[in-house]
Amino acid sequence: MFFVSNWTSPEYWLAVLYRVPAILFALSAHECAHAWAAYKAGDPTARNLGRITLDPTKHLDLFGTICLLLFGFGWAKPVPINSRNFKHGRKDNVWVSLSGILTNLLLSFVFSLVLYISVLGGATNAIYINILIPFIYINIALAVFNLIPIPPLDGFQFISGLFFRKAARAVNVLNRYGFIILVILMITGVIGTILGYVSGFLVNAYDGLFSLFAPDARGLLPYVLAFG
Repeated sequence: MFFVSNWTSPEYWLAVLYRVPAILFALSAHECAHAWAAYKAGDPTARNLGRITLDPTKHLDLFGTICLLLFGFGWAKPVPINSRNFKHGRKDNVWVSLSGILTNLLLSFVFSLVLYISVLGGATNAIYINILIPFIYINIALAVFNLIPIPPLDGFQFISGLFFRKAARAVNVLNRYGFIILVILMITGVIGTILGYVSGFLVNAYDGLFSLFAPDARGLLPYVLAFG
């Protein structure tokens, strides 16, 4: 994953530059998915604010974007949602909460396939490869990071939507101290460890699926992502 290793290294800042297109696209797709899902569920709030768009200027949060650039995980401006407009209450709330995560996972799969086919087809341009790789990891990072059940992340909205009545006290505590807990998990490296483990698992899973169609190329995707 992308963590600060040597701030004085030109290679480090070049890697940061390579991540910019992926960050702009992944964050915008994530929030656009939330806005679209909410609109389909009956809430026009985000649509009326122009959030059903891939325009990054509508979605970016400065601090969250910087974190994603430097550390490999971050966030965008939350999409405003009025759940009272939903047609099916908690069911729609769960769907809207998961929509951004599912979108990032789908994009990570699609870009993994593009990279896999590109390398098999003989693509050797280092700039192209190094720009494409972050599209995989950034989308995985956003999906996994937002699955963490701590506010204000999507995982918390998902869990609270399912179990609010049974765990109202725990939900209230997390609402009060969630951001502090999140910062502690970042500083201690817990989130980085989780992201690294899940990223490796997904990349190997994608590679295993692709290798069903190209058995001789098994292991290609993890190799390119590790040394690309």
